[in-house]
Amino acid sequence: MNLYLNWVESSPIISAMVQFALLGTLGEIISCWIVTKSFKYPFTIGLTLWKMLVWAVLAIAIKYAFKGFAGFLESLIAADMWPEFAAGTLPYALSLSLMMNLQFGLFLVIIHRVLDNIPLHTKNWKNLDHSMYSLLWFWIPAHTITFLVPDLYKIGLAALWSVALGLILGFYNSK
Repeated sequence: MNLYLNWVESSPIISAMVQFALLGTLGEIISCWIVTKSFKYPFTIGLTLWKMLVWAVLAIAIKYAFKGFAGFLESLIAADMWPEFAAGTLPYALSLSLMMNLQFGLFLVIIHRVLDNIPLHTKNWKNLDHSMYSLLWFWIPAHTITFLVPDLYKIGLAALWSVALGLILGFYNSK
């Protein structure tokens, strides 16, 4: 565990990129397996590499959003524009998750879809609303938990949530 924590602390951006590239892509693979009811690998090597690159790029934005929205919330609290909640408490974590997901989350959902469409040479906007609703029923609660853990674990947990969402969506879409 110390090796992981040292890596995350010494290379915060690279470690975020690697964790999301691996776990975000794994979530998509698992979702495809569940939907197709087959363990046949669902992507070409090129598409796999593209998906990993997309997740790595998104990881950079997510890493900065985690820090930036924490600063935003602190500024609002300091300006008496938001109730003063101690960092690490449930109300603070929920406030941070709400602010980040309802502002940055929408952008992330859209840009993720745009990037997913590029290698497929398509303009697939089908069910984009479902992806946006996932901010409410999945990402806000998930990130509330994420913002309760120590800083060095936040990005890793967020990347693990991508696998969890892949499982959920796989089961939802297989019916």
